[in-house]
Amino acid sequence: MGTANEMLAAALEHHQASRLQEAEALYREIVAVEPTNVDAWHLLGILSQQTGKREEAKSYLNRAIGLNPGIAELHYNLGLVLHSERKGEEAIGCFQRALGIKPGFDDAKNSLALALNDRALACRALGDSQEELENYRRAIELNPNFAGIHVNKGIALKGLGKTDEAIDCFRQALELDPNIALASSSLGLALYERGEIEAAIRLYRKALQQDAADAGTHNNLGLALRLQGKIAEAAQCFRRALELGLDQAEVHSNLGLALHDLGELEEAVVCYERALERDPEFIDGQVGFSTLLLLKGDFETGWPKYEWRWKTGQFKAGEFPQPRWNGEPLAGKTILLQAEQGLGDTIQFVRYVAVLKEMGAKVVFECQKPLLKLLASYRGIDQLVAEGSEPPEFDFHLPLLSVPRVLKTSLATIPGGVPYLFANPELVAYWRVQLAETRGFKIGINWHGRAGHVQAERRDIPIHYFASLTMLPAVRLMSLQKDGGKELSAPAAKAIVNLGDQIDREHGAFMDTAAIMMNLDLVITSDTSIAHLAGALGVPVWVPLPYVPDWRWLLERSDSPWYPTMRLFRQKKLGDWDRVFDEIRTALDDEISKKLR
Repeated sequence: MGTANEMLAAALEHHQASRLQEAEALYREIVAVEPTNVDAWHLLGILSQQTGKREEAKSYLNRAIGLNPGIAELHYNLGLVLHSERKGEEAIGCFQRALGIKPGFDDAKNSLALALNDRALACRALGDSQEELENYRRAIELNPNFAGIHVNKGIALKGLGKTDEAIDCFRQALELDPNIALASSSLGLALYERGEIEAAIRLYRKALQQDAADAGTHNNLGLALRLQGKIAEAAQCFRRALELGLDQAEVHSNLGLALHDLGELEEAVVCYERALERDPEFIDGQVGFSTLLLLKGDFETGWPKYEWRWKTGQFKAGEFPQPRWNGEPLAGKTILLQAEQGLGDTIQFVRYVAVLKEMGAKVVFECQKPLLKLLASYRGIDQLVAEGSEPPEFDFHLPLLSVPRVLKTSLATIPGGVPYLFANPELVAYWRVQLAETRGFKIGINWHGRAGHVQAERRDIPIHYFASLTMLPAVRLMSLQKDGGKELSAPAAKAIVNLGDQIDREHGAFMDTAAIMMNLDLVITSDTSIAHLAGALGVPVWVPLPYVPDWRWLLERSDSPWYPTMRLFRQKKLGDWDRVFDEIRTALDDEISKKLR
């Protein structure tokens, strides 16, 4: 037997050559004859950790520390054992002691940074966001080059609503490691929520190149693609997320919504049902299902489900001490009806004032300020008030689109009598004079709704389709579009008279438009408030509809139970406006022929 140093050298040679049994035997022989040999205890502890004997490893390393607590590496290696056992606080203490002895100990810095990252994640689980961020800060100070810590810090900041700071963290992580999938997907989600959809899609695709099995990123990519109108591809993403095991209400609902958009309605119903089986309180699933049911004409189930819209945070109605009306007798009572969504919704549903008047109610109607002058022509409203102003005393209140639920409106009981709104007679006379020199079959047109509407891409119609109607003899097109000047400057639209720049500026929203409509032979409009105005005035109106329209237009039928003077022209497949306008031209030719007879 050689000296202890010779034996230690031989043992270390075995250890480094992965002859662990031989190395262990020699280490044990050394400490048996020389129990104070710190190096032997230290190396025996390291070897025990390598072979999965953690308890022995801790015992040997603690023995070495007891013999010489001033060696940084002893504390560091004990910290590694404790960290592997998920004893984070004890491990952090060991790494800190190692750095106290040897401040420039890079391995200890790195290990402490990782342990602090783990502590931060534990703080997240406990909901302590401030302590979580403090641990990330300390970890990054120790080693600013760990991409994963920057990602985790970004996720924490995003959860606190500090999106810009979070984005900086994700970008820093990607500079350190361009291939870290979580950084790409997290940055994509932050940019998506900031409205940078194209950038988000690129990042989601990059993340999936790095981790194709990330179901959450497939789901998020689907959401972004749907906003771009790439519905079929979005549906594929949602299906892939489900295949990868993301069996959540949100994903089933997302797939249901995509299938709804694609017109695959029966499968969409199944998806919504699956979503609500998994989470009956899932708001988006309930709202999406409600609009699908209403589209299918299932008002009995659809109206109650549509009440889930209040939980989305997208709609607002005043809260009052007086009760919401739920069908109680209204004779001698005052009810406050509140407009709640777009101008077209208000025009469509104000008709219910007449029903409540027949029940004996006094009706106070709160509407959007721009509609005050137009709705003053509704003869059943006892008092009009602007949205946000203080209403007079009342007994009940109800948001406007909740009235059909309370009244249990069915397809057969829609109050469809028109007109119920009326143009100002003086303006009608004024526009009769202004349009007197325009000969032929006068048609008012409108081709797109307000910018930014989620359904705009499907509802809006390129102006050249309308311009093609001027090929018919005697047709005179007049633009009712408020912001259509740029499109009307195109050569194809030169025959369209632009009234939109002249109307509704002085007299109030829709006032000139309504008067002009009373002097036209026909209105042809995309699905906008103009369609509702024409229908409420009782003037002939044709509405070209996308393959899957808004729920209020129902399915297949060419008429509308909401508006007796309305005719619907439907796409037979997604995006096919050509056939729709072929049908419109044929129908228009017939109308002109009738007028000329």
